[in-house]
Amino acid sequence: MKEVPVPRPLIPPGWPPWLWSLTLLAGAVIAALILHAVLFAALGRVARRTGSIADDSFFRHARGPARLALPLFALYLAVPALPLKASTGGSLAHLVILGVIAALAWLVVSLTEVVVDVIAARHRVDVKDNLAARRIRTQMYLLRRITVVVVVIVAGSVMLMTFPSIRHLGVSLFASAGVAGLVVGLAARPTIFNLISGVQVALTEPIRIDDVVIVEGEWGRIEEIRTSYVVVRIWDLRRLVVPIAYFIQHPFQNWTRTSADLLGTVFVYVDYTVPVEAVRQELRRILEASRDLWDGKVCVLQVTDSKQETLELRALVSAADSGMAWDLRCRVREKLVEFLQKNYPDSLPRVRAEIRDVPALGPARMAPSAS
Repeated sequence: MKEVPVPRPLIPPGWPPWLWSLTLLAGAVIAALILHAVLFAALGRVARRTGSIADDSFFRHARGPARLALPLFALYLAVPALPLKASTGGSLAHLVILGVIAALAWLVVSLTEVVVDVIAARHRVDVKDNLAARRIRTQMYLLRRITVVVVVIVAGSVMLMTFPSIRHLGVSLFASAGVAGLVVGLAARPTIFNLISGVQVALTEPIRIDDVVIVEGEWGRIEEIRTSYVVVRIWDLRRLVVPIAYFIQHPFQNWTRTSADLLGTVFVYVDYTVPVEAVRQELRRILEASRDLWDGKVCVLQVTDSKQETLELRALVSAADSGMAWDLRCRVREKLVEFLQKNYPDSLPRVRAEIRDVPALGPARMAPSAS
């Protein structure tokens, strides 16, 4: 059978092969960058004209990966036209393929950012009733991070499979896979457990973004939910970093699990002579004047205990969320104390004592002793 000759690349007269190769590669990269600039300039105009969240997000997030992917794809097309040896051209093509795989993985990850932006725009958490939005955002952030991990693993695996020495390991690779997998699994057991816990948190929703929780005796809000840990923003702006598996294995308080509204209690200790009904009416007046904090649902004042020296009055009030409940409790406490001080000062706690049958001191006992 007659061998078909392979056409050799044309080299302009007087050009060294290496210079012509560099020229072709540079031309391919420049052409790809020009195409990228023209394409995304058009996409930017479209995004500004439509005002769409999806168009704007795609323009911002896909611009970087495309700036890498287009030149690499142009290099991949230009390599066969280079006047290089077969071994050199093959190695260069292999490097370009690895770059293309990495760029495509980056592009997929960027597209997940587009999905996140679109969903976040449709489910805002800066509104009063944001329970459903927080639930969707929590699932979205966790699933995005898991997707990124999967994309990185798949891209790395595909890149490794491009090496013939790894692709053709065959039986020896599978024979050692069991032992290697056992060793890696034992070493990465905490990481794998946290990853599985992250999936459980996304599905069962014990916590969500912006939930108010009590963790390790600290009051705070869920600020971030990562694949392996959760960041809780404490009320004094400290950050408590907790493994995500903690919320599967340990009990904790979630004040916004089903709704954000809460009941707040205020205790006031007064004398037995206090007119309870007057204090009850004053509580109602305080709450009516605090409509910016009180949600109008609960207003109760009861005598919850009678101690040896004082009565315990408990005011029960309600608010739309934990922050408002705290501010409302402080205001009610201040106003009730002010009301008692102004109108019923004798009803404030006091200690009574009665002294009787004190013998009179005689002149002899009262006179100072002579020195």
